[in-house]
Amino acid sequence: MQIEKARMRDAPEIHKLINSFADKGEMLPRALSEVYEGIRDFFVVRNEGRVVACGCLHIYWTDLAEIRSVAVSEDYQGRQMGSGLVAACIEEARDLDISQVFCLTSKPSFFEKLGFRRVDTLELPRKVWAECYRCPKFPNCDEVALIRGT
Repeated sequence: MQIEKARMRDAPEIHKLINSFADKGEMLPRALSEVYEGIRDFFVVRNEGRVVACGCLHIYWTDLAEIRSVAVSEDYQGRQMGSGLVAACIEEARDLDISQVFCLTSKPSFFEKLGFRRVDTLELPRKVWAECYRCPKFPNCDEVALIRGT
């Protein structure tokens, strides 16, 4: 397993992977244009040139970034790719002197095993007012907010 920064050519596969889980209600969908715009935020794992896992570090402020769009193709789950992608995001945040990373997820136990702790979404006002208010689930989000230091 090699984790690498995504390239522009990866965007369609990242989009397809994320939305395959969104179609099942397991994560929020992303538009292809959003993936292209944020391609520098993504890490990927490839197998034979095909993207089989992805994760994203989105910066909000000098001290805060979000780990989002962590997705591992069903055929590749159980191989530590998801935790490796989260670790790569945390390392990049640390390298950028960002002191905290958070996530919103329907799989809190995965992130809790990686050192995240649950918090009230209202403790993340930059996220709520930058993006959440536009989400169809707002204000009744069913995702769990978690945070950890880098």
